[in-house]
Amino acid sequence: MSRLTELVWRFPSVVMAWRNLGRNRVRTALATLGIVIGVVAIASLGIAGVALQQQATTDLGSLANEVTVRSGADSDTDGVTDEQVDAIRSVVADAPVVPEKTNSTTLSSRDGEEAFVSVTGVTDADALYTVSEGESPERLRSGALLTNETARRLGVELGDPVTYDGRLYRVRGIVESDDGFGGSGSELVVPVAALDEQEQYDSVTIVAANGDEAQEIVSTLESRFNEGDDEELSITNFASVQENVNSFFDTLNLALLGIGAISLVVASVAILNVMLMSTIERRGEIGVLRAVGIRRGEVLRMILAEAAFLGVIGGVVGAAASLGTGLVIFEVLAGDPTLVFEWASLQYLGYGFGFAVTASVLSGLYPAWKAANDLPVEALRG
Repeated sequence: MSRLTELVWRFPSVVMAWRNLGRNRVRTALATLGIVIGVVAIASLGIAGVALQQQATTDLGSLANEVTVRSGADSDTDGVTDEQVDAIRSVVADAPVVPEKTNSTTLSSRDGEEAFVSVTGVTDADALYTVSEGESPERLRSGALLTNETARRLGVELGDPVTYDGRLYRVRGIVESDDGFGGSGSELVVPVAALDEQEQYDSVTIVAANGDEAQEIVSTLESRFNEGDDEELSITNFASVQENVNSFFDTLNLALLGIGAISLVVASVAILNVMLMSTIERRGEIGVLRAVGIRRGEVLRMILAEAAFLGVIGGVVGAAASLGTGLVIFEVLAGDPTLVFEWASLQYLGYGFGFAVTASVLSGLYPAWKAANDLPVEALRG
């Protein structure tokens, strides 16, 4: 006797359950469709939340390792002074300290095309910018860096001159436009001497090795410069922002999961109706089975197996549809559809499938109990 035949003899109720699903295919298909919609709602919303979280984390990028210092609310100056920069460097000895001056201007191309850009004057450009073309000198004393979007719009290439404040600067490197978080995407980086008319620095950026070190630097600077309620310097770090962002998206993902689960609850009601109608229509047949010796447990297993089959079929189809949806979501939001295969996303396919099977079995409990406890004589009477 083959293994399959042995299983059929041991669990005839399961075989009968599978056959019963094919009796009314339209009803079975509609119930399965409800489950598929519920699974797609749960998994797709969860995957969308993960994609948004990854995109936000990517946008924050290395800024979680950076500490930004500006003039505080109680400062006597509008910016950060040279003396304060020296004091910061004396306190933070192991991390690059990059003072910055900022402005804005409009660059023009030879053919009359214009682009409004923010202007940043720094010396240690290499600590803040990643150059995709050309070079990023450790100390920017001549030339300039330009974002690739602005360079493309103006038709500027490496070695071409750009004019700022009446002076020419040759482009030494091209910077990715999306480098950093919250930037305009259009930036011209010049030597800090180009903004000499500004006596003080608009900000100072400290590049730490990691987020933990950045938070330690914040604590050290706070104790050094800000006594009590006085704020001589405003000191911020994106590490805490990233933690808040992650916490927000964790809550959002739970909310999206709950919204998707509502769809599955609606599908469960449909399964309950399908199973009740099925058992009512087959009441006489179930009565015959009971009369020839089929036990209550077999009837109970048969009805529950039907419900479980609906859940498994709907769960598999829904998970496959959700995977396809996830590929599109990650392509649109992150530009890399393969990210959907990471566990952070795949777990929602498991949640959807698990909810589908569980909801289906729970929906079949009452119809199964009702059919199993119906007296054979009354069932045969119809």
